[in-house]
Amino acid sequence: MDPQVQYTDWRDHLAQHGYAVLENIITPEKAHYYQQQQLDWLEKFPYGFKKDDPSTWKPQCLPAHARGGMYFRYGVQHEAFMWEARQERGIINVFSELWNTDQLLVSFDAMNITFPTPEKTNAEPWPHIDQSPHRKGLHCVQGIINFTPNGPADGGLMVIKGSHNCMEEFFEQFPEKTSRKSWGPEDFFAFEPPEVHWFKEKGCQLKKVCAKPGDLILWDSRTIHYSVLPQTDQVRALIYVCYTPASFATQETIEKKAMLFKKRQGSSHWPHTNIWAVNEKRDRFGQRDIGDRDLPFEDPVETDLVLKLAGVKPYST
Repeated sequence: MDPQVQYTDWRDHLAQHGYAVLENIITPEKAHYYQQQQLDWLEKFPYGFKKDDPSTWKPQCLPAHARGGMYFRYGVQHEAFMWEARQERGIINVFSELWNTDQLLVSFDAMNITFPTPEKTNAEPWPHIDQSPHRKGLHCVQGIINFTPNGPADGGLMVIKGSHNCMEEFFEQFPEKTSRKSWGPEDFFAFEPPEVHWFKEKGCQLKKVCAKPGDLILWDSRTIHYSVLPQTDQVRALIYVCYTPASFATQETIEKKAMLFKKRQGSSHWPHTNIWAVNEKRDRFGQRDIGDRDLPFEDPVETDLVLKLAGVKPYST
């Protein structure tokens, strides 16, 4: 969190600035455990990755991924350790406080483990929001369970602080932009540099969000954001999580969600809508992916909580 900002409730910071960092939501020891689970997962593939050999920390030795370290293939969304993290009581309590309900659904989202590169280069920024311009108000708050030190140059989440508060004004001033082609069924919009400048002229500021192992980073899906690669030798490791009230979902989307869970398929950032399977290419570097798989290596234990968060089992009324 910004050290100069004083407030009594993290929700105030989220509402004002579009993001918040909640400290020590899981223990540093648990954060290390989850990072090791990620590394062990990478070692299970036949590409040569070894967690104790930095010479193998390169794309040729890793499963297919996006933007440096985002993994959403191979059934990873339903690995046992992913569901173990989603059941962390501290994480659930935060979202229960946010939405004022214990009856939540969780997203079948990805994980990220990004290794530093010798060149210390960075990709072009990809500022975007994960909420359709046609949706008004707060509908979704995304989250990162952070596992490694994440300082100013360590790579991570960039936000345009306060941009969520100007979002409706932007699309009212430029209604023609709402028809820009996007990906997925609905909730995504990418901004071009002059459009980001419009927000900065409104007083919104570019902010690198820093966090410690065990912290939870939250951001409003209307907040412009993107990720950057590490400029240090620090590995970035995290799991993306998002919870929303089960009451937000229709019966149709609940049924779709339950079907994806049973098939162990991933979906979008959203827990209660945009329930569509992530269908990625089956190749790697333009060749057949010899390590491709549809199911996780280790199935989750289907606890009562898992089944409710997945939409398989209804909450009692």
